[in-house]
Amino acid sequence: MKCLRLNGMSIFEQLQLEEALLRNSRDNWCLLNTEAPEAVVMGISGDPTLLVHPDRLHYPLIRRYSGGGTVLIDPHTILVTFICNTADTGVAPYPAEVHAWALSQLQPHLPITLRENDYVIGPNKVGGNAQYLAKGRWVHHTSLLWDFDPHKMEVLKLPPKQPSYREQRPHTSFLTTLKPLFPCKNSLLDTLALGTLTPLSQVKYLLTIFHRQSTSQIQ
Repeated sequence: MKCLRLNGMSIFEQLQLEEALLRNSRDNWCLLNTEAPEAVVMGISGDPTLLVHPDRLHYPLIRRYSGGGTVLIDPHTILVTFICNTADTGVAPYPAEVHAWALSQLQPHLPITLRENDYVIGPNKVGGNAQYLAKGRWVHHTSLLWDFDPHKMEVLKLPPKQPSYREQRPHTSFLTTLKPLFPCKNSLLDTLALGTLTPLSQVKYLLTIFHRQSTSQIQ
């Protein structure tokens, strides 16, 4: 596996890069990004009228190429993406198999479990997941909360579809963070950088090769 450290890249640029790596590369990738500017990111079928408060939306609104829920990204978010081949990992492109494999990669470094497709610590969510599944190749990406600003979270409505364990809890009592568990963010990032570190300059050309692009900025 190859690893890209993308400190400070916007989530829109990261998602564009992921699509290029997914479609124009046959390597296995781990992408790790933090310090990304604020943005709200929805799944490909998300309806903004149901998911965000328009009067509180002061950030870019992005529709990603994968499914899943809606998240607020800011500099405190740790973004981890795996883009892998079934042939190399033995993991078929099915949600349960991909979730199990991703959890096996993260659990040695994080005190998390998987509950209804969320990464949790105890009864609280610390990371949301989304997947893109294709024949023989798949993507699993997650947004882990190093910390969060409750005021910023107010841009998100309570989603119509919620995991049962949420029990209608607001963000402030539903979410938790990793910050109290590690001496500093960099100590965690170093352990999460799985694979051989690869310079971004070596893969930027993949963005210029024609490929299907589904990530879009709504506003």
